[in-house]
Amino acid sequence: MFPLDFFLFLQIIIFLFITPGTPRIVIISYSMNYGVRNCIWTALGDITANFIQATLVIFVIGSFFSDHPLFLNSFKWIGIIYLCYLAYDIYKTKPKDISSKIFSSKSFFSFFKDGFLVAGTSPKAWMFFPFIFPQFIDFSGNYVVQFFILISTYMLLDFLSLVGYAVLANKLILWIKANPRVINSISACVLIIIAIIIAVTQQY
Repeated sequence: MFPLDFFLFLQIIIFLFITPGTPRIVIISYSMNYGVRNCIWTALGDITANFIQATLVIFVIGSFFSDHPLFLNSFKWIGIIYLCYLAYDIYKTKPKDISSKIFSSKSFFSFFKDGFLVAGTSPKAWMFFPFIFPQFIDFSGNYVVQFFILISTYMLLDFLSLVGYAVLANKLILWIKANPRVINSISACVLIIIAIIIAVTQQY
């Protein structure tokens, strides 16, 4: 892997992470409802799922998804169902006062699980790693080291971008304090729209 390859890889994932996809929509809503600290667990769940996905598709299952589209399709529908559940959960959540000392009824594991499942059931993620990562790995060299450089960079930037979204959303809570349910309604609607788009447009 040459420096230019790594630079191109950085450009791709930075553009990917600044785009507000499903994990970032969840992070924004969670930050406004539960605070930045709890969102760290959601972000950790996200990057843990990404690490498992990348490792499996590069070293274990390889072209399995390409040869068995029904398997990938099952992930799509699991993800759609879970997005709908999250939309409902976010919509019915009563936004809390971030400055209060009241602890959230959700456990750290629950935040971690939500991040893990949102990322882990994403068909785009399962297709991203086998299609993008091999383009930047020289398999004639020590590809294991190259892989860990790429995935470590990916996870670090993903985590930082998720926490960044959480911090920005937490600051916005002061701006929308007069009508706090607006962001929950918007976030829930966006998740439902994303689920519908995935169901209609992503065919495997």
